[in-house]
Amino acid sequence: MSWRKVSVAGHFGEWLQGRMGPEGPVALVTVACPDLGVSAPGEGAPPFEPGQLERFARALGIAPRFPGASRDAPLGGGAGASTATLVALARSAGFDGSAEALAAACLAVEGASDPLMYPAPDTLLWASREGHILRELPPPPACTILGGFWGPPQRTDAADNGFDDVSDLVLDWERATRDRDLGRAAALASASAGRCAARRGPQGDPTSGLARELGALGWLRAHTGSARGLIFAPGAVPRHGAAALAEAGFAGVLTFGTGAP
Repeated sequence: MSWRKVSVAGHFGEWLQGRMGPEGPVALVTVACPDLGVSAPGEGAPPFEPGQLERFARALGIAPRFPGASRDAPLGGGAGASTATLVALARSAGFDGSAEALAAACLAVEGASDPLMYPAPDTLLWASREGHILRELPPPPACTILGGFWGPPQRTDAADNGFDDVSDLVLDWERATRDRDLGRAAALASASAGRCAARRGPQGDPTSGLARELGALGWLRAHTGSARGLIFAPGAVPRHGAAALAEAGFAGVLTFGTGAP
């Protein structure tokens, strides 16, 4: 079979994640990351059981034949590896349907998904356990993220709704991004990350302290997974920043630009 060559960008944790009200759905605003992702066809075996791929193909209405995939986003890192792999497999196998159909198929496999099937995933308030858009948002202001992976990997559990209410942060986020206020956006991301750290751990996370030491505007994290990042204005990452993260135990240290001017 002839496969299409496709690449799907991952993400790097979330700007915000939590419940939309005490009993509301888990929702997130993802951090778009062009430097991590999945390509297909590739040499690696997909990280799914045959039954999962059959269910995925059935949901898409295509034959259950998929290529391998190459991945530089680690599983359990909070970088969208699972969703990006499924999207890459589907498109490589010839699926050319809607993003909504892809989201529903990803949900059928894992019970949760990131919005990586959409062209601008960081402009969406995304119900990750329901696989649909709650609201369209302005894009985050342009910035540079210095980050890496700290702590153990953690795969998403679709039944896990143990997050704080962030509906207040989402309201402020919409205002901050509309006004292109990076400082305010970074503070809101830090607030969401801090709530998650207080509730979910793990203990000893050095990211907020590194943000202060290195003069970052704020910090962010994967609310499930090990991705952690410091938020800087474009071009403002200090020269010794990457070395400081490596010394603090971060793996896979990287710097990337995200957001829109």
